[in-house]
Amino acid sequence: MEWTKEQRYRTLKEAGGDEMAELKARVDSCPWRQMFHIQPGTGLLNDPNGFSYYNGEYHLFYQWFPLGPVHGLKYWYHMKSKDLVHWDDAGVGLEPNDYYDSHGAYSGSAIEHEGKLHLLYTGNTRDENWVRHPYQCLAVMDEKGNISKLDKAVISSVPAGYTDHFRDPKVWKEGDTFYAVIGAQRTDETGCIVLYSSPDLLDWTFEGEIGTNLNPFGYMWECPDYFELQNHGVLIFSPQGLAPVGDKYQNIYQSGYIIGETLNVQQKTLKHGDFIELDRGFDFYAPQTMVDPNGRRILVGWMGLPEIEYPTDRNGWAHCLTLPRELSIRNGKLIQQPVAELQALRGPETKAEDTIRNESKTYDGFTGTAYEMVCEFTNIDAAEFGIEFRVSEQEKTVLTYDAAAKKVILDRTLSGEEVGADYGTIRKCEMDAAKVKFHLFVDVSSVEIFINDGEEVFTSRIFPQEDSDGIRFFASGGSAAFQAVKWNLRQNPEEGQRYDCNEMAMLGK
Repeated sequence: MEWTKEQRYRTLKEAGGDEMAELKARVDSCPWRQMFHIQPGTGLLNDPNGFSYYNGEYHLFYQWFPLGPVHGLKYWYHMKSKDLVHWDDAGVGLEPNDYYDSHGAYSGSAIEHEGKLHLLYTGNTRDENWVRHPYQCLAVMDEKGNISKLDKAVISSVPAGYTDHFRDPKVWKEGDTFYAVIGAQRTDETGCIVLYSSPDLLDWTFEGEIGTNLNPFGYMWECPDYFELQNHGVLIFSPQGLAPVGDKYQNIYQSGYIIGETLNVQQKTLKHGDFIELDRGFDFYAPQTMVDPNGRRILVGWMGLPEIEYPTDRNGWAHCLTLPRELSIRNGKLIQQPVAELQALRGPETKAEDTIRNESKTYDGFTGTAYEMVCEFTNIDAAEFGIEFRVSEQEKTVLTYDAAAKKVILDRTLSGEEVGADYGTIRKCEMDAAKVKFHLFVDVSSVEIFINDGEEVFTSRIFPQEDSDGIRFFASGGSAAFQAVKWNLRQNPEEGQRYDCNEMAMLGK
């Protein structure tokens, strides 16, 4: 279906209850609905926004176009949790109904101030000639969860030297001053990040561009996130327009980070190392982080990419969010590990231990479509070894360690319905390791793979048939010993939007 501009920019109210009910029925009939990931009740989910801890709960919003699997008039949808595992549906968080966000409440972040949660976001507008004008906007949530928007934008113009691609503020506080980084495009169509400061979140001063040694590096930098971790400054962002280099930058758009000294906010300089991709898989973009009450730095990403068609589109929905990941720094790299709270989803446990040589083997209890599995390979002299999962006679997803090339390889060539094949069906990254540990979270239509305790991560959507539930362990060109443990995962009953379609159409939730 080709969506017209008018269709993409209708509101929920204009859609009405009957249309939403029909769409919800189509979504609910989809065979690829997830068991334990945050996903939209209808329509399209993209960037995580406003990820924060406030008033005893985690708050996580996401970009949402409710009327179909396309990018249109964006709302913020609100989820909340006490444990990062069981998520309650809190309804629409931000509705695009003011002059400064008339064509979408775009991405942004959150910070607590004076006992309330402040949401700083980009308002998207278009004039009669469809020329974009971005505003940076503020909304405030009280302890009861009521959200009110200010009557005017807090940053109303784009500084000289930058285009209207100017969005995604990420806010933090140092001393008595609030700072925000914003993703930007220079007028020469190269990407960068700029810095603002404020004493009160209301009056903002443009400080200038953050100096890096990445210049030029793509045509737009989206979703910046600056934080300090283990006495290092870390800047995460999603650059668009990078050409592939070897195994790197294989997706349509990338997400990654630079680590260095802490940001000098006076000089606006960040001394840093190389840009490193956050995720080596097929479907990961626009991540956002927050600090929890225990001081952990936690990341959630969009498990999807712009401008890629997905098999769920025909059922009226697209995309989900990744599982929350705790960040740390090891040997100059960001390490990502699934938060410990996810163990609460574990159900029945199955174990296997064996040495395999030039063979592929299955084991009792090792099947499924939604599970967590940890497998460690040791005593390796095989040229290649690994795991095939979501296996049937016709389908399989293959995770391999190539000991000769010292690379981890994820192959979704035969994973089921095709997605994003224009950008290839294999992803690789280098890893020199005597032992290899694969930690998989397999859901109905996705996999998140943590390699060697988070040294690398592969996040990918896969779309196999329901009966593709086998698991095989293999070694070729020699032998490898392994130990594996698998847990069936319980469905998260709180996830996914459950609403009365007439109420939602009237935004009366």
